[in-house]
Amino acid sequence: MRLHFLVVLLLLGAASSVTAQSDAGSKAQQIQMHEQRARDLISQKKAELAAKEYAAIVLLDPQNVNAQANLGVLLYFQKDYAGAEPHLRNAVDQQPDLVKIRTLLGICERHLGKTEAARTELEAVVTQLTDPKLRVDVGLQLIELYTAIDDLGKAANVIATLRESAPTDPRVLYAAYRIYTDQAAEALLGMSIAVPNSGQMHQAMAHELGRVGDLSGAITDYRAALAADPQLPGIHFELAEALHSSPETKLKEEAEQEYRIAVANNPLDEKALSRLGDIVAEKGDLDEAEKYYRQALVIVPGDVDAEVGLAFVYGQKDNPAAALPLLENAVAADPSNIMAHYRLSTVYRALHRPDDAKRQLAEYKKYKDLKEKLRTVYKDMKIDSPPGGSDK
Repeated sequence: MRLHFLVVLLLLGAASSVTAQSDAGSKAQQIQMHEQRARDLISQKKAELAAKEYAAIVLLDPQNVNAQANLGVLLYFQKDYAGAEPHLRNAVDQQPDLVKIRTLLGICERHLGKTEAARTELEAVVTQLTDPKLRVDVGLQLIELYTAIDDLGKAANVIATLRESAPTDPRVLYAAYRIYTDQAAEALLGMSIAVPNSGQMHQAMAHELGRVGDLSGAITDYRAALAADPQLPGIHFELAEALHSSPETKLKEEAEQEYRIAVANNPLDEKALSRLGDIVAEKGDLDEAEKYYRQALVIVPGDVDAEVGLAFVYGQKDNPAAALPLLENAVAADPSNIMAHYRLSTVYRALHRPDDAKRQLAEYKKYKDLKEKLRTVYKDMKIDSPPGGSDK
């Protein structure tokens, strides 16, 4: 980190509110004199000389929180971690709510190899830091400390915190990818050892095969999972998704029956209901499709797939006014849903709103091009979208 002296003064704002204890006469005057000199030297960007002034105050008054904190910070930014650590520790022990000082203490301890102490300090401050950049920096360091001891659960908790404050930061997204991938691999390994022939093991393998584009292999493992445990939650829906994604007509036709079994086993499966709506709508049975979409929306109001599907039904029934709020809700909830943008553009045209229609068509093209680029990237990496993926 670079030392910007005016920033250092701001950083220590919390600490500088703690003034030196008044001693008798000359001691208090000496402290005041050293403090003034230190501030002047900081304004002149003379860090080493300023540190000496704070060191003089510490000799006069070891319990002076302001001097201990400032001395610790100045030494820290000079990369004298061994020298900075006891002064930062002294300040924090006296005043634990000095969040930024405590942050520097944790980072300092990490540099010194005191990893357990560093974890303790950084754990205490990561959710209290209000500066987004500093929170991300500290959170990523804490994640590294957790992964070093294979504590993926705690690392994932920090990721969740960082994603709330910095959802588009590429460092956070990459860390999330690594942690979640490691967690998935850890769980898969655990299943392969504990229950290698279970329905869940076949189900997990099907997910992995679908992820790398082996749809045929995924379907085979979904069927094996179903044979191992016919009552496996969600298995009929997942098999149906894989079958429906198949380019083979016969397999696609099997999907409808699996969706129906999924709904029979779990009448609250709104995703299966929406998929059934899609299938019967493709066959032209708009009334039955509407029934399925409405059932899905009763279970999960605002379900995007069901809203887009029901809006399609209304459009086919020449009722664009009824379709409008459904599609507007859908694009608000999922701006990347290309089908929602496309259908909303057609609804706006039907309602004689050409400017809105043009805007939605542009959004449709933008997200469609983006998804095509992502497909190219996945293809180059030999990774496909999971079974059941769609352009919705």
